[in-house]
Amino acid sequence: MLARLIAAFCLLIPLAAAPQPAAAQSTGEQATLTVFAAASMRNALDDVNKAFTKTSGVRVTASYAASSALAKQIAQGAPTDIYVSANIKWMDFLAKQKLVKPGTRIDLLGNRLVLIAPKDSKLDHVTIKKGFNIAKLAGSGRIAVADTKAVPAGLYAKAALISLGAWKAAQPKLAQAENVRATLAYVARGETPFGIVYATDAKIEPKVKIVGTFPAGSHPPITYPVGRIAASKNAHDVAYLRFLQTPTAKTIFERYGFSFLVPPKAS
Repeated sequence: MLARLIAAFCLLIPLAAAPQPAAAQSTGEQATLTVFAAASMRNALDDVNKAFTKTSGVRVTASYAASSALAKQIAQGAPTDIYVSANIKWMDFLAKQKLVKPGTRIDLLGNRLVLIAPKDSKLDHVTIKKGFNIAKLAGSGRIAVADTKAVPAGLYAKAALISLGAWKAAQPKLAQAENVRATLAYVARGETPFGIVYATDAKIEPKVKIVGTFPAGSHPPITYPVGRIAASKNAHDVAYLRFLQTPTAKTIFERYGFSFLVPPKAS
């Protein structure tokens, strides 16, 4: 009798101590989302991402670089959930390869192209119009721009200089950088007397000042499209795209100088 009771008790022990199925256990890991975004968005998007995390509990990991470099990385298989470009060209590049989920692309933001100088420059204002001679203005110095063959800020700059008749004289004087933030740094450090960047970049760097604004018609509209990457299996990308269109995101982006191109949506 005693032996039977002990045996029955032993059979109950594994049942009582059996662990919960793995699916029911909490891993304690925070949900995450990966975003590849144009370098010019760093400060504003960092703040937007913090607001999204506060609302959703989802942590956003953002990688910033030239839109061209990021698009090429995605095309080569780099894992990400969301891509934000500083121009339409590189979003089109991915869309043509069916790397962007159909119906998710949004033209989210706009920007302006400006001429900057170091904060202590004696020049305060220059009118930029047809016939503008930026090469003469730079004198023996150089003009910082992003790569004019691939990087959106450089492509916009080249288009503007060609439109204004200034490209031929300016080209030999260009100091080309890997992205617009590197361009900004050239001027902030006083390595070049002038640079061509977005207005939003100039706004966040206290060591530079805007001395001129390029006419909107001198270059293609500066547009920031955003889209979900086709290979992404992340369950939070829809919520993130929607958050980018909310009044909260709009307020943050506009505080940094971006223009908001979509009607704000409730979160």
